[in-house]
Amino acid sequence: MHRKNWQIINKNGKYRIIVTKELHGKKWIELMTKEDCRVEICTSTDILSKEEIIAAINKKCDGALGQLTENWDEDIFKRLHKANCKVYSNYAVGYDNVDVCAATKQGILVGNTPGVLTEATAEMAVALTFSVARRVVEADFFMRRMNFKGWLPSLFLGELISRKTLGIIGAGRIGSKYAIMMIKGFNMNLLYFDIKRNRELEKEIDNYNKYRKLYEEGQITYKYINSIEEILAKADIVSLHPILNKETHHIINSARLKLMKKNAILINVSRGPVIDELALIDHCKKNGTFKAGLDVYEEEPKMKPDLEKLKNIVIVPHIASATRYTRESMAILAALNIVGILKNLPANNNLNNITSFLKDKPPAAVPSIINALELNYPIM
Repeated sequence: MHRKNWQIINKNGKYRIIVTKELHGKKWIELMTKEDCRVEICTSTDILSKEEIIAAINKKCDGALGQLTENWDEDIFKRLHKANCKVYSNYAVGYDNVDVCAATKQGILVGNTPGVLTEATAEMAVALTFSVARRVVEADFFMRRMNFKGWLPSLFLGELISRKTLGIIGAGRIGSKYAIMMIKGFNMNLLYFDIKRNRELEKEIDNYNKYRKLYEEGQITYKYINSIEEILAKADIVSLHPILNKETHHIINSARLKLMKKNAILINVSRGPVIDELALIDHCKKNGTFKAGLDVYEEEPKMKPDLEKLKNIVIVPHIASATRYTRESMAILAALNIVGILKNLPANNNLNNITSFLKDKPPAAVPSIINALELNYPIM
């Protein structure tokens, strides 16, 4: 990457920080320059290669802020170690693009940006659900081609969402938020799978049922199921929210797709490789009433052949967290991860307070460090 594609802010700053993409907002830059950081930002929209990142690190680099589209591997962390880097901050909540073990081995702390993406990502899952169920994209295209000649009883028939069964695979922050949106908004019953039972989610549904009882409304049912197959077989809508690892890679494959209802809906706003994309394409070709909504893809930014041709799949370009508030908040947290380490602040141990870091006077801590315990870094 030619140096003309890099912008330097606070040229004479004491700490050299590289940032691999321009980020939304200005506060994150102000936080860094206030702490005497020289901030070097790549202004190209191209995804940086390993070689380009290593070249950018150069001989001295106190901190780095990178993207989920980049593979931060052992070679990069070895180079960061040689450059006396203290911290790498990932501009994402997920960090499957980061070799955390390699970073830990090199003594480099790794940060991420949890919490602030929850509502935005859950909202996108809702948007995809209804776009798919009510065939919004197909109907929009139909109208733009001037094909509408008048109301018809069978024009773009879709699926009713209200009072149906929702299946959640991965009931963490985002999966739980989506579930509550669909339960409270559309009276859906819930089946969910996770490595452990989510008591807080169940408590929220119990409290909501108490409210419904006051108004003599029917109770919402929920069930924790330790079987993905059972959820796939019983749910009308299945939304995927697991982390990506060896166990969740292709968690949805050809055999499991065949278990789902003929008119089921599959939503993915987590990570692309949790679905075998070729299997999904084949399934959707053979089952016209089966539908899917995707924000992420197995080999981003590429899609597997024919995916874009299928009318029963809605596709958007990895924009689940793309709200102004969310992206700026992510930038602030990512920056605070770096400046907090440079100031030798302790790591935060309570992710429930993450929004407090967005206030004018954030806590005297580092928002989110993944490997603090492994590196014996102080925790507040």
